[in-house]
Amino acid sequence: MPDLKKLGWTDFFAQSFEPFRKQGFKIGRVAIENRDCYSVLTAEGEVTAEVAGRLLFTRESAADLPKVGDWAVMLQFEASERAIIQEILPRKTKLSRKVAGKKFDEQVLATNIDVIFVVQSLDDNFNIRRLERTLVMVNESGAQAVVILNKTDLSDSVKRLVAEAKSVAGGVDVLAMSAKKDRGLRPLKKYIKEGKTFAFIGSSGVGKSTLINSIVGEDVQLTREVRADAKGRHTTTRRELVLVPGGGCLIDTPGMRELQLWHADEGLTETFTDIEELATHCHFSDCTHTKAVKCAVLAAVENGDLARERYDSYMKLQQELKFLESKQTAAGYAENRRRQRSQGKLYKQIQAEQRKRKKKM
Repeated sequence: MPDLKKLGWTDFFAQSFEPFRKQGFKIGRVAIENRDCYSVLTAEGEVTAEVAGRLLFTRESAADLPKVGDWAVMLQFEASERAIIQEILPRKTKLSRKVAGKKFDEQVLATNIDVIFVVQSLDDNFNIRRLERTLVMVNESGAQAVVILNKTDLSDSVKRLVAEAKSVAGGVDVLAMSAKKDRGLRPLKKYIKEGKTFAFIGSSGVGKSTLINSIVGEDVQLTREVRADAKGRHTTTRRELVLVPGGGCLIDTPGMRELQLWHADEGLTETFTDIEELATHCHFSDCTHTKAVKCAVLAAVENGDLARERYDSYMKLQQELKFLESKQTAAGYAENRRRQRSQGKLYKQIQAEQRKRKKKM
């Protein structure tokens, strides 16, 4: 079993853990999140852990519970491979999205990732608007984004599609390759370093599993052919952190059918740097970019310096985030009220039990 540094341990986490270390707690990194327990990697080996009742009770949402990539503060039983997670250390980065469906809750996909590879394939899967949306989410996470355009062997328009991707990537590296044919992978491997954590995200069928197998050097991921309609089949069914031979930690993620944003103000700004720069030249500081009165953004659209599709995408994402923020505020208020009622009921139950004891005495 590698030491903690090979698992991604840095001074950032060591500083937060110091008070717990002095109290005799142990530390480990969450590798697998199951329904009611976790697999945690430690310097001594792998342990199975459960969440302490106190942490379950005091959490504000499911996003506050341990997720794959988290560093867990544990109380481990002597002569046992089971432990209790008491806390999780502050997260350096966090990849989140809104949960699928009508609920307005945060789903944390993984944490403490250094590099996130955004994968699209150069067949019918390629979608520039989805790439923009994914980059907003990744840039908001705090991790470094790298775009991978896979399956160059299936396209006759590689140069054009690469140029199109670069036009919306905002300076993010764009790499074109064919994992199946083992072409163009060398630039990718420079990001895989000991102590660093990386993840691949993208829809099913883009070749994430083949890319992972190429990096690791063995078939650690099942791969399946894409259907004739270019729709992928899920091969990865859960998020899992694994060690890469030669250095690095990989967090594999299932293909995502839905990609709904969560908080992404900074992510939107970083992804649309071209529009943000234009906005600094608008006459009004609070310009909404919806009226042509001295608006530099709309002027750029009119004269062809900014593509109408790019502008429409930016405005759509901005409106989506505003709507989401309003729903989050309302949902947060309702959750606080629910927790207050729950705590009030618990307090009344405790008081009633105390009164019963006094009567018996």
